[in-house]
Amino acid sequence: MDFGKYKYEAAVKARETRKNQTNTILKEVRFRLKIDTHDYETKVGHALRFLGAGDKVKAMIQFRGREQQRPEMGIRLLNKFAEAVAEVGAVESSPRIDGRNMVMVVGPLKNKAEAKAEARRVEQRDADKAKAANPKAKIDTSEPQGEVGGSVADVIESDIMEKLAKVRAEAAAEEAAAAAAPKVVPPVAKAPVKAAPAREAPSRPAVAKAPVRPAASKPATTPAPAAKPVVAAKPVPAPKPMAIPKPTAMAPKPAGKPGPKPATRAAKPGTTK
Repeated sequence: MDFGKYKYEAAVKARETRKNQTNTILKEVRFRLKIDTHDYETKVGHALRFLGAGDKVKAMIQFRGREQQRPEMGIRLLNKFAEAVAEVGAVESSPRIDGRNMVMVVGPLKNKAEAKAEARRVEQRDADKAKAANPKAKIDTSEPQGEVGGSVADVIESDIMEKLAKVRAEAAAEEAAAAAAPKVVPPVAKAPVKAAPAREAPSRPAVAKAPVRPAASKPATTPAPAAKPVVAAKPVPAPKPMAIPKPTAMAPKPAGKPGPKPATRAAKPGTTK
């Protein structure tokens, strides 16, 4: 068993359950027995918003001083409050006295998941209406958009199909226009007409011109410089043959070192050989 894979799958399941679960929150609305009309309507508006979102509402009336001796006035006010929010909520617990306060709990008619789905549908419907009314309006990306179906490949394929349909429609329109246009007959080319040969003008006899006498040459005042003798180019000597190196004789091996000479005994003094 791959324990790492098991832990990963368990974490994914836990995240999905947390995402889909609905936690009902108990909201609280407090007001006094001598509340003004405008303040009462504000409290009712808060309660309607809480119940519409799928949360419970706890209505609480605070008694002060001798107001505790008139609990029927608190019951009357809480019943009026329940009638005002009857469209989105129902009374879960009837009014009861809790110390110096009187409490009543109103529950939503739809749970939180249904309320979220309904709110999402309403937002989508409003967005579709706005888009239909103004198709050139820019899309608001400040808020997260809903889930988008399909992939990039589907979008590209749809664009290609639209372009192909457009090209086919244009080609069909051109063919229809060509069929409806009247046919133009090309003009027949005529054979070229040969021009008559031009008559040659009669040639006139040439008039002999007088011979032109050559002008007398003037004597040169300065002698022309003598031409330099041309020096013959020297012959290029032939390249000398390369000398072949002579083989060197093997060097003689060095003779062995002479051994030590035998030592001669020195003659004792007074003796002769």
